[in-house]
Amino acid sequence: MTGTGLATAGAVRFGATPATSFTVVSDTHITAVAPAGTGTVPVTVTTPGGTSNGVSYTYSLAPTLSGVSPNQGPALGGNTVILTGVNFTGATAVIFGATPATSFTVVSPTQITAVVPAATAGPVGVTVTTPGGSSTLQSAYFYVSTPVLTGVAPPSGPLSGGNTVTLTGVHLIEATAVRFGTTAASGFTVVSDSQITAVVPAGAAGLADVTVSTVGGTSNAVSYTYLPAPVVTVLTPSQGPASGGITFTLIGTDLAQTTTVLVGGPPAGFTVVSDTHIVVDAPPGAPGTVNVTVTTPGGTSAPKTYTRVASPGV
Repeated sequence: MTGTGLATAGAVRFGATPATSFTVVSDTHITAVAPAGTGTVPVTVTTPGGTSNGVSYTYSLAPTLSGVSPNQGPALGGNTVILTGVNFTGATAVIFGATPATSFTVVSPTQITAVVPAATAGPVGVTVTTPGGSSTLQSAYFYVSTPVLTGVAPPSGPLSGGNTVTLTGVHLIEATAVRFGTTAASGFTVVSDSQITAVVPAGAAGLADVTVSTVGGTSNAVSYTYLPAPVVTVLTPSQGPASGGITFTLIGTDLAQTTTVLVGGPPAGFTVVSDTHIVVDAPPGAPGTVNVTVTTPGGTSAPKTYTRVASPGV
């Protein structure tokens, strides 16, 4: 209490109740321990010269924090949460664990909005302090680590999508979205904290950045390649001995990532010379015409025909 003529104070009262104790610091300054009370009461000082005017003192109820929503977010902080409870009027602090909120606004006696500070991953208590006291809700908020991707397998596939890939990394367990570029995966399953399987959406030929999002943020990107289906335009020579033992050449486009060449039924040996050129080892087989197809992660080519010719007899 500050004022004048306080040096000889004999009593300090909060309403009709004496202060628990008081100390005269100077003729203009008294410190007093407030007694229990409710509402707003006048505080007065009594000296041999009389009783002072009253100045208002308000007893505040202790706050009660009952909820935090959302109750989790990135370890980097910066997101806004809503605290609910009662007796928030006059709040002087909001603390996450041991760290004060970046900022907060008392919306009403029952609601506070707060900007979450940065912290390490894990649960923390949240505390609201007012002139009436403090309230802590233990483990009320969970800091989530940002996801990290280390790979995608297989790393390529057809333009039409529909194939399934496996994403590996860490902090993937709470994934809320998987994207290929800006397009959401057709579907995904969180297998573990280090693995997600995702169904690839359709996309344009070329590289796409694959990312995973959780409440902890969005991961780094790993590359996935959309490949057009291979096209074979020329097969030469188009015939050879039924006994095999020769090679033929396939000319076309998007052949560089060939995984299989089928000549009739079984796979044939082959060498990729370039994106437009493959040399195939003709396997033996029954005389007649067979289909030749090329398969890459982008799909399978339309068939070309190769004719096996029987050896001449005398």
